[in-house]
Amino acid sequence: MRKIILDVDTGTDDATAIILAALSKDIDLIGVTTVWGNREIDITTKHTLMVTELIDRDIPVYKGCSGPMVRHLYRDLPPEKAELPEPFDEKGPVAYHGDFNLPEPKRVAEDIDAVTYLIKTLRTTKEKITLVPVGPLTNIALALIIAPDIVENIEEIVIMGGGMTQSNATTVGESNIVNDPEAAQIVNLANVKKTWVTLDATHTASLPAEYIEFCKNLHTTIGDFFADMLVERIRVYNKMQPLFVKDIAPIHDALCIAYLIDPSVLDDLRHVHLDICLDRGPGIGAFLIDNRHFSLKPNAYVAYSGDRDKFGQIVMDVLKNSQ
Repeated sequence: MRKIILDVDTGTDDATAIILAALSKDIDLIGVTTVWGNREIDITTKHTLMVTELIDRDIPVYKGCSGPMVRHLYRDLPPEKAELPEPFDEKGPVAYHGDFNLPEPKRVAEDIDAVTYLIKTLRTTKEKITLVPVGPLTNIALALIIAPDIVENIEEIVIMGGGMTQSNATTVGESNIVNDPEAAQIVNLANVKKTWVTLDATHTASLPAEYIEFCKNLHTTIGDFFADMLVERIRVYNKMQPLFVKDIAPIHDALCIAYLIDPSVLDDLRHVHLDICLDRGPGIGAFLIDNRHFSLKPNAYVAYSGDRDKFGQIVMDVLKNSQ
């Protein structure tokens, strides 16, 4: 059983990652840290608490950073005013960035902040821990800067971020990386195994609409939540970012958890030399992969593709087994 800490900016794909990690018999989710990203930090933290109450698990939640490390300095924005995506369209809130249809949480975040928790936990653990950041990498990067010795107790960092042929925040950039590119590069350069679950992988592993019925047929609160989430994600992707097939949507962050359950779900995983573009122009946040025959020494595993059927089966198996 892998011991993990999830680092989230909770929208619906983060919510599904929390659900899968908490309910999987193959994973020990020891804590969840929150970060700004899909929404401002207070909302991503509230969403995270909502989800932990939905699944009735006593998982500690630690509130983290409210903005990027340095990007606000050259975007002329204070950290708390970082450029966040507007969570609205003509129908109102877009569910995976807007408000969840869940009760207000009764629990609150823990007293210590996310970065302090990461450092203390990694310094005192008796077994190695896998970090799974699925939002901007601000918390993880700061922990690595403050306490570089923590890499000794990190088994792997599994990151949802980046893309080779796919992007969403800019022409070439994925939002988790573009939101804090310096943090992404700090994590990328850490001397620890890193697996990047990119948009190329999450898009090819997108779930089609038939999974809505599969989830509803479980007749559980969690199954219904999963179904409602997929309905809204498909609606939004059909309208705002149509993919190669209609009525299909990626659940980006959940694919990171599926990889921990069954690594073969990433069916094209390459060991490469990766850099993050930090130029303050249109290329910011882009993945730079050295494909030369005399390329630099590989420093990361990058997923180019995901297995849709296998991903769907992993999701359904976890949801069924939680009944």
